[in-house]
Amino acid sequence: MPDHDPNSNAKKKQTQEIIQASLPPMDLIQQQLGSAKSMNDFFGKEGILSKVFGHTLEKLLEAELTDHLGYDKYEASGRNSGNSRNGKTSRKIRSSAGETEIAVPRDRNGDFEPKLLKKYAHNTNELEEKILGFYARGLSTRDIQDSLTEMYGMDVSAATISTITDKVLPLVEEWQNRPLASTYAIIYLDAIFIKLRREGKVENVAVYNALGVDLEGRRDILDHWIGEGAGEGSKFWLSILGELKVRGVREIFIACVDGLVGFSEAIAAVFPYTEVQRCIIHQIRASLRYVVSKDQKPFMADLKLVYKAATREEAEANLLALGEKWDKKYAVAVRSWVSSWAELSTYFDYTPEIRRLIYTTNSVEGYHRQLRKVIKTKGAFPTKEATKKLMYLAYRNITADWSAPMQNWASILNQLAIKFEPRMRF
Repeated sequence: MPDHDPNSNAKKKQTQEIIQASLPPMDLIQQQLGSAKSMNDFFGKEGILSKVFGHTLEKLLEAELTDHLGYDKYEASGRNSGNSRNGKTSRKIRSSAGETEIAVPRDRNGDFEPKLLKKYAHNTNELEEKILGFYARGLSTRDIQDSLTEMYGMDVSAATISTITDKVLPLVEEWQNRPLASTYAIIYLDAIFIKLRREGKVENVAVYNALGVDLEGRRDILDHWIGEGAGEGSKFWLSILGELKVRGVREIFIACVDGLVGFSEAIAAVFPYTEVQRCIIHQIRASLRYVVSKDQKPFMADLKLVYKAATREEAEANLLALGEKWDKKYAVAVRSWVSSWAELSTYFDYTPEIRRLIYTTNSVEGYHRQLRKVIKTKGAFPTKEATKKLMYLAYRNITADWSAPMQNWASILNQLAIKFEPRMRF
């Protein structure tokens, strides 16, 4: 058993005494509690929590100054010590209890810097974090004002909220220009559509997103790009892929995309060795548009034999059988699979572990579902900057728990290494 530290009890006792001395008198707390008639009496600007917080903080600051000077107030040892107390300055701080004015003690030499107040010295204080948190969940400026008034008794102007959220823009710019990994095992490319106000009109605009999986199996959103028009375009994707290269990406093993015309050509122009897998789910939905309702169930039963086959050879044989059975009735639906088969069948070259990852763009679509929860309360974004701010804050919240590698990544990486060994760059 380790030796008992004779100073530990003394330290605990000293800590307890400081905390006890810092609290307001119990009779004062009881008196205030007895007079409380509403939640605002507890949490409002002049509420009990605000007063208790301020009183406690002042006492702790006085204890911190005593420790800095080395002697208690009025103690004889302080005479001719070279430094002494020198009154107090008023300061307003914000906490979860609202805005509180406290008296901060000073020393005559002016070198006392309270460590306790460091957390309140930054621009991004607790109030700002609350505002950014509300904003990241899609609340409007009016909603944020109402929430702060209702919950904390704070009257915060729309201009203040805008100023605080604008502090995010430099972070967005830094994030959008950060260096990227040199190699991505998989990249999912897809777009989400928002309403954006431009020149007095509300337009449907594509926000392009790339979700990358690096060689350590970690996912990340590489960026959000706000498009210029209502439709998703392969030319815009070409510019995005070029930007990824400028930011350090040299290799992409597999790109998972939807059925956008010209997508594969755009990828090949920048990353010529990247294998393209078109999303099977998108393809199924697209082909079923040409099949009448009463035939969709039997058509899907035959189609499953194609995309759920164990091997490429089996899939191609079943695709041929699908055509023989349905080509006369639904030639367009069948032809959409035949004409795009090279990009629809890439996943058959891999083991089931990798097939599950690449046969659909569901990974980035899952991210989009989370984004939609945030933006569904927005009628239309007023500016591109407002879109960037909200998208970035939502990104931070959504990806907060994305630090762990994907499941079974070591096994997946071994398989990728065999196929792409000459191009592996860590």
